[in-house]
Amino acid sequence: MAKGYVIITEEIEDPAGMAEYGKLASKTMAGATVLSIGLNPTVIEGDWPATQTVLLEFDSVDAAKEWYYSDAYQEAVKLRQAAANCNGVIVSGF
Repeated sequence: MAKGYVIITEEIEDPAGMAEYGKLASKTMAGATVLSIGLNPTVIEGDWPATQTVLLEFDSVDAAKEWYYSDAYQEAVKLRQAAANCNGVIVSGF
């Protein structure tokens, strides 16, 4: 089964709010492997809309969706969305 990856870009406007998000979100991430939390990535093509990029790995796309849409994470995501302009996708590995 192919791995599932969550990629979230964040333009942080409220660092204290993001810290609170991190505390709450970390409690929901038992099924995730945090592969990267990159600050100010090197842009190789186009424009990158964020100062922070997060890459998470899950056992499958379904597992990534279950985490993202879980009640526990949806409580946390409200804090992130209030503290930063965000974009996110779930993609499948090989």
